[in-house]
Amino acid sequence: MAELTVLILSVTCVAAMKVVDMSYPLDEFSIAWPTFPPYKFTILNRGLTRGGFWLETNSFDTPEHKGTHVDAPSHFHRNGWRTHQIPASRLVGPAVVVDISAKANSDPDYLLSIKDLQAWEMKHGRIPDNAVILMNSGWAYRYPDPFWVFNTNDTADTRTFHFPGIDPDLVAWLANRRDVIAMAVDTPSVDRGQAKDFPTHQHLGRYSILGVENVKNIGRLPPVGATIVIGVLNIEDGSGGPARILALIDDKCECAATAAAGRGRYPRRPMWN
Repeated sequence: MAELTVLILSVTCVAAMKVVDMSYPLDEFSIAWPTFPPYKFTILNRGLTRGGFWLETNSFDTPEHKGTHVDAPSHFHRNGWRTHQIPASRLVGPAVVVDISAKANSDPDYLLSIKDLQAWEMKHGRIPDNAVILMNSGWAYRYPDPFWVFNTNDTADTRTFHFPGIDPDLVAWLANRRDVIAMAVDTPSVDRGQAKDFPTHQHLGRYSILGVENVKNIGRLPPVGATIVIGVLNIEDGSGGPARILALIDDKCECAATAAAGRGRYPRRPMWN
């Protein structure tokens, strides 16, 4: 009976769901690492055909890691999943939104840390299974100006970049103590601008956790209660790809469904082990 109640509530939730678009449109101005080739968009057909009907077709050429995109584990790990190998179950999960905007405003090289996630758990309970961690550094308003996004006067010199990222120690802590499928940032990289050898990328790949970069509208999400859908382009043999990220929000339905099942999804007591 409980299962039937949850199913009915779930169907009702889908109908009333608020959807937040977390992706920037992909175009020539989309942010990418400066070593990547440019985006190219070619109109093949756009107009009336001889038959009198309208037809549009286009061709585009883009680096995988441009604009809002996903890093597959193979991006920085030799034996990691390539894009087409990522299980579908690793593309949907509950959001854990961590606001570090005040800290990043004071220190543009700030790293999202273990302490930040422990503080989040003190307020909201243990990180749920299959979680997507989203770092809200307040950086999104800078997009897509490359000088503001990379926080530099020289976008060709990566040594001058200053923007926040994720502490690689946090990745290891989450991989060993929690169940996390992805970590998303509103900056151009999961590594901070001053990182050497991309340690956070390497850790994410090693632990089969997806990285998601240049994510929009993180500040519009509640700390808990949203579900993230990672719609990455399913590129055969890819190391990642452009993505349409969606957040589905309905806190009331979430609470009702978990209560009907007789188990809380977000227990109040954190377990730091």
